[in-house]
Amino acid sequence: MITFVNMKEQESNSPIIHLQRQQLLLRMEYEFEKEEFKRQTENMGVARKVKRGLCWYPVATGRSYYNSLNQLVIEITHTEDTDIEHNFEFGRPVCFFRQSADGKITYMNFTATISYADETRMVVVMPGASAITEIQATDNLGVQLYFDETSYRTMFEALEDVLRSKENRLSELRDILLGTVKTDFRKLYPTRFPWLNPTQETAVNKVLCAKDVAIVHGPPGTGKTTTLVEAIYETLHREPQVLVCAQSNTAVDWISEKLIDRGVNVLRIGNPTRVNDKMLAFTYERRFENHPLYTELWGIRRTLRDLATHSRRGSYTERESIRNRMSRFRDRATALEIQINADLFDSAHVIASTLVSSNHRILNGHHFGTLFIDEAAQALEAACWIAIRKADRVVLAGDHCQLPPTIKCYEAARGGLERTLMEKVASNKPTAVSLLKVQYRMHEEIMKFPSQWFYNGELEAAPEVRYRGILDWDTPLSWIDTSEMDFKEEFVGETFGRINKAEANLLLQELMAYITRIGGNRILEEQIDFGIISPYKAQVQYLRNKIKTNTSLKPYRSLLTVNTIDGFQGQERDVIFISLVRANEDGQIGFLNDLRRMNVAITRARMKLVILGEAATLSHHDFYRKLIEYISKE
Repeated sequence: MITFVNMKEQESNSPIIHLQRQQLLLRMEYEFEKEEFKRQTENMGVARKVKRGLCWYPVATGRSYYNSLNQLVIEITHTEDTDIEHNFEFGRPVCFFRQSADGKITYMNFTATISYADETRMVVVMPGASAITEIQATDNLGVQLYFDETSYRTMFEALEDVLRSKENRLSELRDILLGTVKTDFRKLYPTRFPWLNPTQETAVNKVLCAKDVAIVHGPPGTGKTTTLVEAIYETLHREPQVLVCAQSNTAVDWISEKLIDRGVNVLRIGNPTRVNDKMLAFTYERRFENHPLYTELWGIRRTLRDLATHSRRGSYTERESIRNRMSRFRDRATALEIQINADLFDSAHVIASTLVSSNHRILNGHHFGTLFIDEAAQALEAACWIAIRKADRVVLAGDHCQLPPTIKCYEAARGGLERTLMEKVASNKPTAVSLLKVQYRMHEEIMKFPSQWFYNGELEAAPEVRYRGILDWDTPLSWIDTSEMDFKEEFVGETFGRINKAEANLLLQELMAYITRIGGNRILEEQIDFGIISPYKAQVQYLRNKIKTNTSLKPYRSLLTVNTIDGFQGQERDVIFISLVRANEDGQIGFLNDLRRMNVAITRARMKLVILGEAATLSHHDFYRKLIEYISKE
């Protein structure tokens, strides 16, 4: 038997041992998350779940109906605490509960699946009519996220398929991506793209030449999405259809929207996270119900439901006649569904879905020449293999120097689950990597430190942003040291982490002072926007509440965004304020040790970056000491 330690030593040379290790690590994460869900369900009150975005309470039931995919759904609306960000989105399982007057929670004995969710309303696929009747008859109804067995089951199946594969394209890709087999490239005459910069152009050409794998490494602001869209567009000149995936629905929405803007026919599997009519029009469900044959299919389904209610009545002859009619109607309905699906898939150039949703039943039997995985550095390796099974070659895009996948089990993360497929391939197959080097977001002085620390100093600022600023005689970076202010962090729970109220209050003072320097009228006229970032949820929540009650900031609230580092991934603002929170005598900085998060935080700013932190605490770490030194020199 191979031990856990031995596997770690051998996996670099053996794809099979590496995948077996991935199974063990994923099993650790699965068990940890399942236990964590059980603990939260049993011990955490409804109010805390609501605040953490895990629960809506109370909710009201709306209309129930059969959707275009013949699923029985019901609308659920939420009327309280609607300003709290929630984690409900397409494909996630939920459970319903009733809370009695004395606070006792009773869960209902079924689970359902989210079909659509926005800020205050969701549409939920129900297991049957009796479940709908049960929740409609329940007072003090709530809904919460349920443990997602389906995603884990799908990832375990994918790993098992890759392990078992022999003498086929999947086994070849396994040995190329994880082993020592060299990746191969076609020899093509380079295509010119005058609207791209040289590193973007090189990346697109490498994608077109790759026979097995290509990586588009896009540091902050370097136009990774622009490059990926161009690569997809050019690939479609050579292939009739491609599969485009990402870890999250939000990332799928983003790349899909850019492709649609380019005129590409996208078929989106799953519902978008944002209410956007343009995106909704490209979803499989909306396309399905807009097909010319759908009216006939809908009529047949309704007839089948009506006949089903009569199939147990009457004489044997009458029942037999109804069953025969139902059989003919089912055959016709199946034929119509096959025809509609064929038309939808044949006309689409891009099939877009999350990595887990690429296992959706409607994609069964579909195979693609090329798979593009956006934000690949945020995806678990096992999730990537779900989609890779359907393709002959794969293009990974993202930045493994930014946020890693979210992993809840510390031992699994430390054991290697956090190391993504993109990171591993980039390390082992450097010839497959194209680094985008010109960034279009940040003032040069904001860019220099992350470029030196994370990207070997290879980034350069585009001329149009190099010296761009808001105020004359202003410095692009400021560090406000709280070491002499006797600010102290407080611990507020394992999920929310730390809070430093005095530092938050100082941040708001500095924010108001900077707004005054710029001038309120100018900010409103030019729509100068601000981001306020903290690594800790408790600090974010405190800042949000303070801003809500601050009358001086009221005119600018639409231009202020307050969120965690994770919540700011992929975003940018003219001005960024960061509250680092940590202030203690031991020099403990917790997950500020994850420097990839700090890379994200400090690269959100276009023209001005202000960081608040206690240098005495943070300078124990080499990164923060050098960051403070760098800012002090500016």
